[in-house]
Amino acid sequence: MPASLRIGPYTVIALADGAGPFFSPRSEAFPGATAEQWAAADRLDPGALDAGGGWWLQFRAFAIRGDRGVTVVDAGIGPADGPAASWAPVPGELPASLAAAGIAPSEVDTVVLTHLHTDHVGWAVVGGERARPFFPRAGYLLQRAELDAIEEINPQLRSSVIDPLRKAGQLRLLDGDTPLRGGERVVATPGHTPGHQSVLVASGRDLVAVTGDLLVHAIQLLHPHLAYAHETDPEQARVSRERVLHSPAAGAFHLATPHLTEPFVPRPRS
Repeated sequence: MPASLRIGPYTVIALADGAGPFFSPRSEAFPGATAEQWAAADRLDPGALDAGGGWWLQFRAFAIRGDRGVTVVDAGIGPADGPAASWAPVPGELPASLAAAGIAPSEVDTVVLTHLHTDHVGWAVVGGERARPFFPRAGYLLQRAELDAIEEINPQLRSSVIDPLRKAGQLRLLDGDTPLRGGERVVATPGHTPGHQSVLVASGRDLVAVTGDLLVHAIQLLHPHLAYAHETDPEQARVSRERVLHSPAAGAFHLATPHLTEPFVPRPRS
């Protein structure tokens, strides 16, 4: 059974899709990081450091099961011929992870795509020339600002992901923060990409933030101001990151992250 976290009427479920090395040295990914900061990050997340001193990252999506349906956040690295095949450890394991969680693709009513990087949309559309949404009954939610920037992010995703979703009538564009039918809330967190978004799950005093790539390594959890080389707008990304990390929560506050070793990590004490 996949790792999960219970918050009020919701169960947030981590859906593993793969694990593998980053495609460049981590010092290039975070050029402003100091040796002291790396040492602290490695103590917090030792699994992100491989035997050769490189960055070993997880690839995962999340499901949120509530009283009013099932939401999936992101769509992983995808099958062997998916858009992330040039660098990610495809084929991914998301279908098996969904099955282990007792979730059929047809049961999912909402898919939130945090952004249009290839390791987050891999299972959104499958079938090659006979392209079809992997989640046949779900509305796929994407920020309009992200679609507007698709030529900058990855123009090939227009034909492989966006057009099939539109043809199926399953693409829904959002403009900023938006409540979901299940009670969760999409929040715009631009910076990593122009239309990056995250999902907040709140119940009483407790909060879970499904981050997408708001932060990609534990070093940004400890030092939110650190820029990641693959952010479109590092300053805007910093503002978004700090806004979510400083979200008010009197009770437990966990981050559900795609790339850290552990899927659920508590917000660090300030």
